[in-house]
Amino acid sequence: MKKLEGSVSTKPEPDAYRSGYAVVAPLRKRRLTGEVYERDPKVETLIAELAVLPRDELIGRAAFTKRSDPGYVPSECLVYFIRASRHDNNEAWFERLYRILMERVLRSVPRSESSDGKTESLTRSVVRDKVFSRFVEMLSADRASYVDKLDYFEVRFDGAVASLRRDAQEQAWRDENRSQPLEYDEESGELTAEVERAAGAHDPFAAPDFDDPVYRSRLDAAIEALPPEQIRIIHMLKEGFPIDSKEPDVMTISKALGRSEKTIRTYRDKAIAALRLALADGEQQ
Repeated sequence: MKKLEGSVSTKPEPDAYRSGYAVVAPLRKRRLTGEVYERDPKVETLIAELAVLPRDELIGRAAFTKRSDPGYVPSECLVYFIRASRHDNNEAWFERLYRILMERVLRSVPRSESSDGKTESLTRSVVRDKVFSRFVEMLSADRASYVDKLDYFEVRFDGAVASLRRDAQEQAWRDENRSQPLEYDEESGELTAEVERAAGAHDPFAAPDFDDPVYRSRLDAAIEALPPEQIRIIHMLKEGFPIDSKEPDVMTISKALGRSEKTIRTYRDKAIAALRLALADGEQQ
């Protein structure tokens, strides 16, 4: 991002988004049902209140990191003001907001270093880079032309970042394991925790649009199109059954279907990949 030197004006913003008790620009992205995304009413009200503050005061409040602080500014609001700044043509104002928001994004993804600072996880480092780069890419594109994918960050910021993180974890796992077998714990014979998290990173039942009847209808149809055994696995995962367990009395998917846990995980990954493809194709139509 281009960095400009000099003082930052504290005069009120243009009428586009700052006029007395400001009118907040609506979002444009539509749900599968055709309804336009809407911010939480509290966020909408807070944006209007913050818009009339001097810029230095808004920046001061945006710097608060504890959500319990009475002056804390939700990230949804910061995304709004960053996007609105494209009408202002003031790069210094944009950068001040941008730095604060990107610090929040980085705090929301796992650090690559271990707690003792002596080792570093390559996978976590890749995930952090992918999440950061993707978010920067969207913000940059939005300054030239409205990017409706950013609307969800104004609706539910944490969920939107979590979605980027899941996609990055899955891609990182695929890239790292494209030419090597899955890693298993030598004692238990189970997949390592890191590989397990990456393989099951995408959860179609926790998608942003899951509350939409149209999304659920498309998801159900996609599930029914899977091979019979994959359908049973997906339904059991939805009901909370574990794939395997060391506890003899716990009913697992492996026991119920008479398959090894490795086979169940392979079928699960294939099923989720097919669901993602089916749902993605539906969004592009």
